[in-house]
Amino acid sequence: MIKKLVLVFIALFAIQSYAQETTASPYSFYGIGTLKFKGSVENVSMGGLSVYKDSIHVNFRNPATYGGNNIETFNNESRPVKFTVGGSHTSTTLKTNDSEDKVRSSTFDYLALSIPVGKLGFGFGLLPYTAVGYRLETTNGVGDVDTRFRGEGGLNKAFLSFGYQLTDALSVGVDANYNFGNIQNNTIQFSYNDEGELLQTQSREINRSDLSGLNVNFGLHYQKMITDKLELQSAFTFSPSSDISSTNERSFSNITINGITGEEFAIKTIEADLAASGLDETSLKLPSRLSIGAGIGAPRKWFTGIEYTTQNTSEFSNALYANTETTFVDASTLSLGGFYIPKYNSFSSYWQRVVYRAGLRFENTGLQVQSETIKEFGISFGVGLPVGTTKNPFSNANLGIEIGKRGTTDADLIQENFLKFNLSLSLNDRWFQKRKFN
Repeated sequence: MIKKLVLVFIALFAIQSYAQETTASPYSFYGIGTLKFKGSVENVSMGGLSVYKDSIHVNFRNPATYGGNNIETFNNESRPVKFTVGGSHTSTTLKTNDSEDKVRSSTFDYLALSIPVGKLGFGFGLLPYTAVGYRLETTNGVGDVDTRFRGEGGLNKAFLSFGYQLTDALSVGVDANYNFGNIQNNTIQFSYNDEGELLQTQSREINRSDLSGLNVNFGLHYQKMITDKLELQSAFTFSPSSDISSTNERSFSNITINGITGEEFAIKTIEADLAASGLDETSLKLPSRLSIGAGIGAPRKWFTGIEYTTQNTSEFSNALYANTETTFVDASTLSLGGFYIPKYNSFSSYWQRVVYRAGLRFENTGLQVQSETIKEFGISFGVGLPVGTTKNPFSNANLGIEIGKRGTTDADLIQENFLKFNLSLSLNDRWFQKRKFN
């Protein structure tokens, strides 16, 4: 047990040390950033599908999956305690009508622990939810830099989840989430003299928002054998809209910029009086979200499913960063995916015990820029590699890859072609065991 916990924290430390930027998407300029969390590596490898429930993986998307019945492998006395950690690395090509550039980002994605207590199960953890990380420039008529935009930060979630198995087929659950984080935006306006030479000092505006708030997520999960060999699984989740409080600061500075290092030095700074305009403390609405899905398969052999998610992102607004060329419409995602295991209990071949996953994802992000709807598409593949022992064979390492596209080059916008590598450890152990004496 201790060795596994040490392994989790070593993996987490390595991921955090490697992660320098959580995103490099220019579309994170809008709202509170791009949606970072799309599920566990297992979910993402199946196109984001989160319908499936088993006893050895944590399903962040549906709290009802934390509940369950005891399993035969543990003499019907308990279920495994599950702990998982995940991270990812993304390589992105940013493309416009006349140029392209390559950027990379790496990040820690989640850390969680799930503990069973009879038919009840509960879990807690931490995950980045949205991410801001952009560097953009506009040019003037002669091709010189006119304005430079830079942003960083995002919204994180600390969660506590409960699930309960009501009947052999139906379980219910609820997540309580504490959302927190900050967003920083830096805008520099460059000035030139009549000869087109850059002036010694430039103008900089910095906006910072510290975010915090609570929201909940409710879930249902249904699982039943419909024939001797086929099992039906279906899921439903709903998150009502909630408010996030934002404490805001804004400052204006005259700055000089080191031409070699790019370091900025403030000469004079003025703090804006946001209270006078009612912008020192604002409220952001996290939109409501609903998902429904179903799938069919043979237990411990294969599964295929479909899931549809809709989110009322048209409700979102942020008075501090009003942008007349940007609107939010309702978002939606369609996920299709599944897995295949050649022979889960094979003793002769390791690769027959491997889980092979694949999926597709079609997403309308809910962002509309210059009347263009920003859409996203991804195709994903992955494997679940057994790393357990003979005594406890349930632990696994999950590897995934997603190839996709976000945005468009129409209306002078940017298209992102991305390749994302995902890695997670899903470690399982038995904590509660009845001692037997002869």
